[in-house]
Amino acid sequence: MGGGGTGGAGGAGGEFMLVLQWLIKPGTFVKKGTVVAEFDRQYMLQRLEDFRASLAQTEASLIKLKAEIDVGRKAHQQTIATAKAELDKARLDLKTTPVLGAIEAERLRLAAEEAEAKYKQLLSEVPLMETKFRATIRAAELEVQQMRLELRRAEMNAERMVVKAPIDGITVMQSTFRGGELAPVQQGDQLFPGSIFMHIVDPRSMLINAVLNQVDADQVRVGARARVRFDAYPGMELPAHVYSIGAMTRPGGFRANYVREIPVQLKLDRMDPRVIPDLAVSVDVVIETEQQAAAVTPRSAIFTGENGKPFVFVKQGEEFEERPVELGVMNNIVAAIRSGLRVGEEVAAEMPPRERIKGKGSS
Repeated sequence: MGGGGTGGAGGAGGEFMLVLQWLIKPGTFVKKGTVVAEFDRQYMLQRLEDFRASLAQTEASLIKLKAEIDVGRKAHQQTIATAKAELDKARLDLKTTPVLGAIEAERLRLAAEEAEAKYKQLLSEVPLMETKFRATIRAAELEVQQMRLELRRAEMNAERMVVKAPIDGITVMQSTFRGGELAPVQQGDQLFPGSIFMHIVDPRSMLINAVLNQVDADQVRVGARARVRFDAYPGMELPAHVYSIGAMTRPGGFRANYVREIPVQLKLDRMDPRVIPDLAVSVDVVIETEQQAAAVTPRSAIFTGENGKPFVFVKQGEEFEERPVELGVMNNIVAAIRSGLRVGEEVAAEMPPRERIKGKGSS
């Protein structure tokens, strides 16, 4: 019988060192959010500190880069202002050409053209420089964002190494191989990533983990009523219903490979204080019901005549009377008898000797 499962931390075994450093005692009632286990996370905490240091350094580099870009932008603006001043001066000098010689006037004209070309070139470089600056800053921001994601991932991995109860319930330890034998998981065990080592079971509502033979799978439906009997309490029977049916089969344990079983979960409809997790139970799922049954008899006591009709041998003194019966619903063990047999009558579970069959004995 199981409830909410608690698995190991994710990730590769080489990184996470899935060794249980601390584990709550089995059978403890815990509240939701209570720490129930902690894995050795020294390596994860070291990685976390490394990520924090790297992030701080990357963020500082981004701030420095933005400052350097601001300096570069202002320096370029200053260069443009200087070029504009030189252009204005060159244009003023051109106004003096009427009183200057031809050679000097030509020199001033060429200087003005050069100043104007330089000024226009500097202005045309502004969009390109701004695009470059934005791209550089964006690349640095993406690097910081990536570092923050890595830090958050490391924090989540470190948090996963501390396992908390997902629901209120009782802790039930699962088994693991230790020294070649199955034993309950305990502190100090090393687990594989993703393995379930504990169940948190809500005692107010329990599920039964059972298996169903593939032959009977077509007859069982979700919601079907069932009766649960407990090996520890022979006189106790509780109602239940089919909660879920697995979609895939699984091998039948130590039985032949061609025997397949389907996992089934049933939910108890009524609880009893004696019911605790991990009890062994047997379950009868109600497929059909018979309202007109006059009696119930073992399947082995039902025989079929040459005409294909069923009959039983009813004991009368030292002899057996062959009596036809009408069958109702049946399973692999018993059958309901609608007519031909009354409660309390004794029937033969196997073919009786011919001399003891009424009307067929030797004369």
